[in-house]
Amino acid sequence: MRIIGIDPGYGRLGAAVLESTDHREKLIFSGCLSTDASEPFTIRLLKLGNAFQGWCKKYHPNVLAIEKLFFSVNRKTALQVAEVKGLILYLAAQNRLAVLELAPREVKAMITGYGQADKKQIAVMVQRVLKIKTGRRKIYDDEFDAVAIALAGFLKRRAVIHTSRQF
Repeated sequence: MRIIGIDPGYGRLGAAVLESTDHREKLIFSGCLSTDASEPFTIRLLKLGNAFQGWCKKYHPNVLAIEKLFFSVNRKTALQVAEVKGLILYLAAQNRLAVLELAPREVKAMITGYGQADKKQIAVMVQRVLKIKTGRRKIYDDEFDAVAIALAGFLKRRAVIHTSRQF
């Protein structure tokens, strides 16, 4: 099974594909797609959508794990992030992906054991669990968040399957 994790954003969109075999998760791909702030929002959406479609064609995920939106003070930014999330959900449906939505605190708790963990704690745990070596490449928080979202997606699916077998 493969899960594509998405940390939605229009300035930077984090993405990761994880594969699980025998309850062992392996990172297949991760990255952070940046769009140019000088371009119209519609062009930025087009680029994000095309990238997501490309990842689906290349990596063949079964499930999309995506973060539930947390509305901040800046309403314009929140609305545009919601539009990106809507685009990703639409494309997930087109690609027949099951969808898991995870709240930010839920992801943090599943990855670090603490629902108010900071970005650094998430990055450290993701690197430990998946044995990721970053090397010299700059990795944005959005990318680590996408990996964490995908990993939490596996943990949530496993918990649901385990719980349903008990009844």
